[in-house]
Amino acid sequence: MKYLIVGLGNIGDDYADTRHNIGFSVADALAVNFKSAFEVGRLASVARMSIKGRTLVVIKPSTYMNLSGKAVRYWMQKEDIPKENILVIVDDLALPLGVLRLKSKGSDGGHNGLISINETIETTEYSRLRIGIGSDFAKGYQVDYVLGRWSTEETKILIPRIEITVELIKSFVLIGTERTMNFFNKK
Repeated sequence: MKYLIVGLGNIGDDYADTRHNIGFSVADALAVNFKSAFEVGRLASVARMSIKGRTLVVIKPSTYMNLSGKAVRYWMQKEDIPKENILVIVDDLALPLGVLRLKSKGSDGGHNGLISINETIETTEYSRLRIGIGSDFAKGYQVDYVLGRWSTEETKILIPRIEITVELIKSFVLIGTERTMNFFNKK
């Protein structure tokens, strides 16, 4: 069985280590955990790994957030991965810093990456992991906050949460979305 793990973010040094790129950070941590490396592929950087006979195709789209759907559709089709074996990892302003919420389907919640994916693959029936980035910004400064870099205090909270997220992804692959939700969404 194959799984498509999609860490959303924006490419380039200007976006590295920003709140909006938490999906890239998780994808990188997953690759490190499996001793894998990303290679430049079509529409994304790609790493491959396996766990108990299952293949993970992990991508970091190079299309920028607003066009993430192009990369997801391409890799779904290229690797023949069904929508139920997709997990998209995104930042979420509505959740407190470090809170994890796995869902088997749902709305885009106004997230441009999810909007693009939903429109391009023409479904909302895929799993998504929302990672809380908090909302500690003054009115009118949402974009600056989302595209801002993590503070030292935030990083201390985030590093252990990213490690838990790697375990959540392994659980998603091994036991499925529903059972993984029951275990991790309660933490």
